[in-house]
Amino acid sequence: MTRVKICGITNKEDAFLAAELGANALGFVFAESPRKISPDNAAKIISELPPFVMTVGVFVNQPARDVKAIAEYCHLDALQLHGDETRAYCRQFRQKVIKAFRMRNYTEIEDWLFKEDEHEATTPLDPDSGVTAYLVDAYARGKYGGTGLHLNWELVRNLESRKPLILAGGLNHKNVALAVKVVRPYAVDVSSGIELKPGKKDKYELRKFMKVIKECGL
Repeated sequence: MTRVKICGITNKEDAFLAAELGANALGFVFAESPRKISPDNAAKIISELPPFVMTVGVFVNQPARDVKAIAEYCHLDALQLHGDETRAYCRQFRQKVIKAFRMRNYTEIEDWLFKEDEHEATTPLDPDSGVTAYLVDAYARGKYGGTGLHLNWELVRNLESRKPLILAGGLNHKNVALAVKVVRPYAVDVSSGIELKPGKKDKYELRKFMKVIKECGL
């Protein structure tokens, strides 16, 4: 079954329901966002989660020392870097790193994969960057995620990557089955598509989303 990350968690009720319904990962946003959570509140929720639920911290162009401090304090399993972080930046962490791209066209990923970074030689196709997975999201000028805008799936359906691909961008229970069929991602990431308002999940939408994923059988 396609794995699911529920992002923008700000409260225990949403976190526990997502875990109960079978979400594989929960995302906690530490960047400026309507869904931003404090390290103290995130740490409290994470400490009470059941086992086998992966916790992911979302960061945007933040100093590495701050990311490391929050990751250790909250006991995060993975870091989602959703800004303009370089390959060298991504190699600094002991946690798994998910590099996010806001895609208008292929160059968003290709430029990052193939460009030289701090005088290093480039390596074709997924150079050793410390990244364990790529997340692709819709582009919105001046915004780094959680916009609810739909990603053009044709941009990623034939994207060749040696690393797992996580699909985001305007997903909800009405379109996620088709998205999974077209792109066949390793996982899907949903936030605004299952919300009552930023930071508060809609129980019905969350249940429906997870039900559709299970029915996909992919």
